[in-house]
Amino acid sequence: MAIDTDERMAPLGARALELDEADALAPFKSRFLSAEPGLIYADGNSLGRMPATTTELADRVLRQEWGAGLIRSWSSWVDLPLVVGDLLAARVLGAGPGEVLVADSTTVNLYKLAFAAASLAPGRRRILIEADNFPTDHYVLSGIARERGLELVEMPVDLDEGLGLETLEEFFDEDTAFACLSAVSYRSGARIDMAQANAIAAAAGSRIIWDLSHAGGSIEVDLAGTGSELAIGCTYKYLNAGPGAPAYLYVRSDLIPVMQSPVRGWFSQAEQFEMESAYNPRAGIGRFGAGTPNILGTALVAQGAELIGEAGIRSLEAKGAALTGLFIEAADALLAPHGFRVCSPRDASRRGSHVTLGHPRARSVTRTLIEEARVVPDFRTPDRIRFGLAPLYTSHAEVVEIAARIAKLAEAGRL
Repeated sequence: MAIDTDERMAPLGARALELDEADALAPFKSRFLSAEPGLIYADGNSLGRMPATTTELADRVLRQEWGAGLIRSWSSWVDLPLVVGDLLAARVLGAGPGEVLVADSTTVNLYKLAFAAASLAPGRRRILIEADNFPTDHYVLSGIARERGLELVEMPVDLDEGLGLETLEEFFDEDTAFACLSAVSYRSGARIDMAQANAIAAAAGSRIIWDLSHAGGSIEVDLAGTGSELAIGCTYKYLNAGPGAPAYLYVRSDLIPVMQSPVRGWFSQAEQFEMESAYNPRAGIGRFGAGTPNILGTALVAQGAELIGEAGIRSLEAKGAALTGLFIEAADALLAPHGFRVCSPRDASRRGSHVTLGHPRARSVTRTLIEEARVVPDFRTPDRIRFGLAPLYTSHAEVVEIAARIAKLAEAGRL
């Protein structure tokens, strides 16, 4: 991509081109659809681009497996959520075999794990959640709290820097059943040290349910290495599985036998084809299934996991850090004079793969960027614009060009 030649951009532009030339992940960009020349897509943290092979894969599932195979294809479909769960575990999440299941939505999966986690902590009366966690997490946990007679406690959060470990230490105590935290904040991209957070919870005899929606596929998660016990996440962001693609849940192997899902269904029943009316949950992670799985969506999750595995999650994290760092530099140089401010951690180890800028007219600025600058970010309240710089298909040159296009609109009085 050609970069604006304004002299203010020359150093950053030259560095961006050098980084792109040396980028081992650059070839992955051609493996995604890009139907609009000149459009810069900066919303991969909300909905990932479509891989070029998606239509071929979907056609095979629809025409061959369903169309030709009909019900005979269930011999390979029936365990697909478990098979793809193992793929996610190995390629994306740093978990072991039999610990991840692809199923339902993040909302439903959070309900399952939260209900089960509360049952593991009889007598403990509090559920913790960071004040700036994703709204759905608040909705689900407030319902669990009301249903189980518990108290949902919101921990204060810096909207730019995220949740501090010292806050966790202050709130975790012997009355805490569990906490629900985001590994990467949906608003600012702030990242928390999962290992240290898990240690704080364990010291209080408690645990954390991790929401990995903005982390999985963009940073190294390493559920086993960080001592994580429970997690959920979606697949339509950095995993590029498409809108409404099924989510996943993780339960550490030692907890699976002692946890019961509150959502009982045919696909979580042991010996399901015996058609018994009495419910007996499966022995493994499959006990957290429910109804008939989304086969087409699950196949697309597998495709996303394979792409991440091929690229390498550590390489993706490193490139994401470079992209976001370069964008912060460009924002400081070009956009700060026009009322923009960086609302994400500047320390690369403390942020995920998106950067948030604040602006008094953020909502209208976002709309103008989409309509006039052909840059697609998204708006978040109260005054934030998020730029999701997915490392699989975003170039360094595009990052600098985003700032150049915004600066041009600002200088022309269009913002």
